[in-house]
Amino acid sequence: MALADGRVPVNVCVDACMTLRNAYGQLGVRAELLPVDLAIQSEDGGGTRYGSLTPSCTGTSWNGHCVLVLPDSERFVDATVEQFDEIREIGMAPMVGKVALSAHDPQDGFLMEPGAQVVLQRGDLMLTYTVAGPEALASIVEHPEAVAHADGHLRTGVNVASLTLAALRGEGVRGRAMQAPYPRLRALLRAVGDAPYEADDAGDARFRLPDRPIRTGRCR
Repeated sequence: MALADGRVPVNVCVDACMTLRNAYGQLGVRAELLPVDLAIQSEDGGGTRYGSLTPSCTGTSWNGHCVLVLPDSERFVDATVEQFDEIREIGMAPMVGKVALSAHDPQDGFLMEPGAQVVLQRGDLMLTYTVAGPEALASIVEHPEAVAHADGHLRTGVNVASLTLAALRGEGVRGRAMQAPYPRLRALLRAVGDAPYEADDAGDARFRLPDRPIRTGRCR
């Protein structure tokens, strides 16, 4: 949302993916980073490419584009697609699509074959994502900035998960959320119940459990 209305700058895909990976993990949903090259093509044949199949580092910046893959549901999530002007103008929020995963063991990091493509439509634009190789993934996770901010990504991810729980327990939503194939998510929803949540002095979201008036709890 902050990307869509211009409240944050572009080039935040790594931070967003690292944060969301932690948030998904708190809810029991496995998510993995996927570096990609993105080609956006309009109906008239014009277009722009973002990211790279061979991303590089410049100082503290990683020059590329990355998304998330959710292996258990075979979903593809581009949380920061609206950093690109032509996509932001359409105004349809993050991009989510179905993907075909690699035959490799998902534990080895090769969830999609290098060179594999995911083609999705957004308005009158065609988005073609091409998967980069394992070297590109290493350039993200081994980058000094990613390592240095790992604790911050975890903390923010826990807060995102906490706020997501608050949203998923709402009327007309909780019933569907409890049908999701994620035992940890269902357990957390039962645990927080209707407990109010608030930000503590550090700015972290916490639920105040009714049967434990002195103690508070977070997703983690």
